[in-house]
Amino acid sequence: MTSTDTTREEAVTNRRARVAPRPGSAAGPRVPEQLRGRRGQVRVAVYAEDLILQTGVVQQLRQRPEVELLSESEAGRAEVSLLVVDALTETVTEHLRRLRLATSGRLGLVVGHFEAGGLQTIVECGVAAVLRRSEADQDRLVHLITALANGEGVMPGDLLGELLDRIGMLQRTMLDGRGLTLSTLTARETEMLRLVAEGFDTSEIATKTSYSERTVKNVLHEIITRLGLRNRAHAVGYAMRRGLI
Repeated sequence: MTSTDTTREEAVTNRRARVAPRPGSAAGPRVPEQLRGRRGQVRVAVYAEDLILQTGVVQQLRQRPEVELLSESEAGRAEVSLLVVDALTETVTEHLRRLRLATSGRLGLVVGHFEAGGLQTIVECGVAAVLRRSEADQDRLVHLITALANGEGVMPGDLLGELLDRIGMLQRTMLDGRGLTLSTLTARETEMLRLVAEGFDTSEIATKTSYSERTVKNVLHEIITRLGLRNRAHAVGYAMRRGLI
């Protein structure tokens, strides 16, 4: 090889080196923002009644770059705490209350079976988003999490309708200077209060109304809470003095 050929080869090599993209430079492949480190990710802590429920949700979320899953020791940093359960029981309610006190993040609930009477309970516990487990695919879980992180709420359509009905009822109660009126009790609430007044206990009321005992407890609790009363006896006396039952 002549000196001229050597010079040409070096020139070509140098030219290629100058135009070759450097790793991480603008000329390289564009990396989505959510994949660069942990920027833009929502910090999530997942809780569940059992290991199977927790593993199922964690496996779905682990594949998504929008989410940073936290370990148990890191849960205090969570922006979103997600509780996965079969049903809204008293134990689950207590867990939600503890989470509300233990974290500054927002609460979401993924639940298998949800009775309408439990809406008041979860609102009081600070739950801002609900997703039924039968609908909890990867995209819906991420949508729920990002909505919570953005200060939004998520509810199934039927629960949202019930929530609006309850807000309307509360508004009518507050606007009525006389306190308790016919408009403040639904037909179901009136029936259950009447049965309490007749001496029936929770299980007997559930049998007569064809609701579960949990629903009966939730309905009566809601009446007492909404009207600022102390207990069932106080609610019955209040309603009887105003001719509602």
